[in-house]
Amino acid sequence: MKILLTGANGYIGMRLLPQLLDAGHKVICTVRDASRLSVDKETLAKIEVLEIDFLQHAVEGKIPKDIDVAYFLIHSMTSSTKDFDEMEATTAKNFNAYLKNTNIKQVIYLSGIVNDKNLSKHLWSRKNVEEILYKGDFSLTVLRAGIIVGSGSSSFEIIRDLCEKLPFMITPKWVLTKTQPIAIRDVITFLTEVLGNKKTYNDSFDIAGSDILTYKEMLHQYAKARGFKNWIVTVPVMTPKLSSYWLYFVTSTSYKLALNLVDSMKIEVIASDNRLATLLNIKPHSYIEAIDMAFKKIEQNLVMSSWKDSMVSGRFNQNLEKYIQVPKYGVLRDIQKLKVNDSSRVIKKIWEIGGKTGWYYGNWLWKIRGFMDKLLGGVGLRRGRTHPDKIFAGDALDFWRVLLADKKGKRLLLFAEMKLPGEAWLEFKIDENNVLHQTATFRPRGLKGRLYWYSIVPLHYFIFGGMIRNIAKS
Repeated sequence: MKILLTGANGYIGMRLLPQLLDAGHKVICTVRDASRLSVDKETLAKIEVLEIDFLQHAVEGKIPKDIDVAYFLIHSMTSSTKDFDEMEATTAKNFNAYLKNTNIKQVIYLSGIVNDKNLSKHLWSRKNVEEILYKGDFSLTVLRAGIIVGSGSSSFEIIRDLCEKLPFMITPKWVLTKTQPIAIRDVITFLTEVLGNKKTYNDSFDIAGSDILTYKEMLHQYAKARGFKNWIVTVPVMTPKLSSYWLYFVTSTSYKLALNLVDSMKIEVIASDNRLATLLNIKPHSYIEAIDMAFKKIEQNLVMSSWKDSMVSGRFNQNLEKYIQVPKYGVLRDIQKLKVNDSSRVIKKIWEIGGKTGWYYGNWLWKIRGFMDKLLGGVGLRRGRTHPDKIFAGDALDFWRVLLADKKGKRLLLFAEMKLPGEAWLEFKIDENNVLHQTATFRPRGLKGRLYWYSIVPLHYFIFGGMIRNIAKS
């Protein structure tokens, strides 16, 4: 089949893509910025990539007419706290318009479980998108899921951060809300099994794991699965806004996502039936099994995708190519150079920078800068990195965003997402003479930006000098 995969660089899309290719399908991936589709060259050679922003009006002929099936995996919950529902509705309407003159037979939409009478704004928006898609010129299959548990998923990473960092928690009363989590592996199985299955056309199905748990029970079971004990005290006084700040400071989530998640966590998300699992002969995994599978991927360094790599996990939400050309004028620089003996070994070290590896010098200073960034409303250092030794354009790397990762050309370019009175780039490059160039570039915003730069010049002397020396060491 010829399949259109929207949201191809998202958490679900990155997991679904290899499954579709392995099944022999021809896949067309739609992304807003083709430069940040985080796939290897072998995968890129097997797919077609289209740059489409579904928030903009449809362009006739942009999508091939002979499309058989499309996956609608687009949402805007992490990009806004106010008008994301309007953005999602616009996206769905434009999606319908794009497909109007194609031969498409089926659209598969991953939505949220909406069985509670009082829906949060996030869940109401998912239901509204569903209703818009039903008006399209195709057969619609809707899969409604709740909490998705898997390595790199936002829900799993939040639970992981809370349990690993806080053995004792004072929590708001929404932790007593019941939910029915589902393993990411089961979500992908459902998404692939309904493909072309006419028994699922023009119908909506709940998909969920085998356990109905409160969030408190999920936290306790996570701790038990990891071999430690945690204590949770529930209080009625934490407002949604206070709860959001609590999640933002303790976990790696963005504030926008935290606010929208807390709003949804007050609503019970429980499947009404399991008729699709029966129809497709799928036996969903338990919550403990989902945790176990997630950690097997983490321990084997096989995490395929992470919500943290989404552009909306930070403040940088524009086309990457706009920033690849580092400005030369009106900027301040720290330039370091060192001759290296083994360029391949040095490149390997550069490609492992950040995350658990750290920044090769003064890691405690980097951590202080990350903590200060969190206090100012920035991303901090908690995002880490998805892979220990692989980097793709668009990936999050602590409080940086990868603009360019050219291993063959021996160049890595990062753009700062921390709160700054200006814009900052950090570049590593090895030239033909085996000289390592490390350049920090800062484009200040007014007098405040210049004062900021000159106030930390002494720190730069130690941090950047120490960093290049340790990277260059064989």
